[in-house]
Amino acid sequence: MSIAAAAPSPAGNVPELTVSELAFALKRTVEGAFGLVRVRGELSGFKRHASGHLYFAIKDEKAVLDCVAWRTSLPKLTFTPEDGLEVVCTGRLTTYPGRSKYQLVVERMEPAGVGALMALLEERKRKLAAEGLFDAARKRPLPFLPRVIGVVTSPTGAVIRDILHRLAERFPVRVILWPVAVQGEGAAEQVAAAIRGFSALPADGPVPRPDLVIVARGGGPIEDLWAFNEEVVVRAAAASTIPLISAVGHETDTTLIDLAADRRAPTPTAAAEMAVPVRADLLARLSTLAHRLDSAILRELARRRERLEGLRRGLPEPRRLIAMAAQRLDDLAERLSLRSPAAVVEDLRERLDARARRLQELVRDRLAREGLRLEALGRRLDPGRLAERLAALGRALDQLGRHLDSLSHERVLERGYVIVRARGDGRVVPRLSALGAETALELQFADGRLDVLREGAAPAGRPRRGSSDAPQQGKLL
Repeated sequence: MSIAAAAPSPAGNVPELTVSELAFALKRTVEGAFGLVRVRGELSGFKRHASGHLYFAIKDEKAVLDCVAWRTSLPKLTFTPEDGLEVVCTGRLTTYPGRSKYQLVVERMEPAGVGALMALLEERKRKLAAEGLFDAARKRPLPFLPRVIGVVTSPTGAVIRDILHRLAERFPVRVILWPVAVQGEGAAEQVAAAIRGFSALPADGPVPRPDLVIVARGGGPIEDLWAFNEEVVVRAAAASTIPLISAVGHETDTTLIDLAADRRAPTPTAAAEMAVPVRADLLARLSTLAHRLDSAILRELARRRERLEGLRRGLPEPRRLIAMAAQRLDDLAERLSLRSPAAVVEDLRERLDARARRLQELVRDRLAREGLRLEALGRRLDPGRLAERLAALGRALDQLGRHLDSLSHERVLERGYVIVRARGDGRVVPRLSALGAETALELQFADGRLDVLREGAAPAGRPRRGSSDAPQQGKLL
């Protein structure tokens, strides 16, 4: 029995690889050929994972490249990525064997030129302005002399040293620093949290609540200042319950927090100058005002002294006034000593008797007038005249009674007339046409009443006329 030789394989010299071997070979090839690349494109599908890593894609009109940025690279990020923003990504091209795809591991990402950032800035500015966050009516005046100032800035930069130095020169006050990152990943959230934190401090808590807040940062390119253009920072500044000064960058740098703050300072040092006055100037002004007050008081005292002296000259001599009063007192005392108490009592009795006589005369006159009035009323009530009046009224009443009796319907019935009424409702029937279908009638004479039926009508409960057993009744009408 012979065995035939096996047919040779079409790919006899091609080595056999596992999937992992091929995938990692491709990974080494791609990473070796594209060690470090810079790629420009439009952000798409941006997503921040719970682990802190960023996953997104950059694309142009012909291709899409998946990207990943590990969270260790995020501190270098100077702005918040958004879909639609054109960026330049720097990183290493690699493959992901688990999904058979290649991707760019981004180590640095920046906007594709200042023009893209400015376009994004203008769009955000229009949006927030439409909500009224930049209105002048929202601006509050700064306190004249704050006791506590809160500063939101980096604790290691030159900004906080400049602010403290300028405050110490002008008017030393208590300063509370809230340390934050002023650029990079998470800077915007830290600044917004600091502003909200100062506003949330209670007035009587262990940490004194600032009377004024300064948000400060040194100058730099727009990418470095971008955290202060973020919407979360602008909204926190607009919602602050404490007056806020924005001192971000130099004089030519403008960020959106400058528009939402109550006051914008061109530099952090200028913010300190806005916050407090110069103590030496205040002392000098107080000294000047005190001197002016002293001078005004002295002038007023001199003026009042002159006026008092003039009034004193216009008044009569007090001794003269007292002398006249003393003389009058002596006169009254002499008059009193000349009259004994009995004479005084007699004088009072005579005056009382005179008034009593006057009162008696008034009473007699009043009684005389009232008596005359009563006599007049008695004459008007004379019994004879009253009887005559009642007789006249009786005769008039009799005459009216006779007239009423002549108009009574009973007198008419005595002359031969009859009143016809419908027996059902007792209404008077003045005409034959008003009788209608009524058949039972009542006739009223002068001396009584009579019930009758119309011709052709049968009484209730009896056979109608014409029946053989019904009695006949004559015609009435």
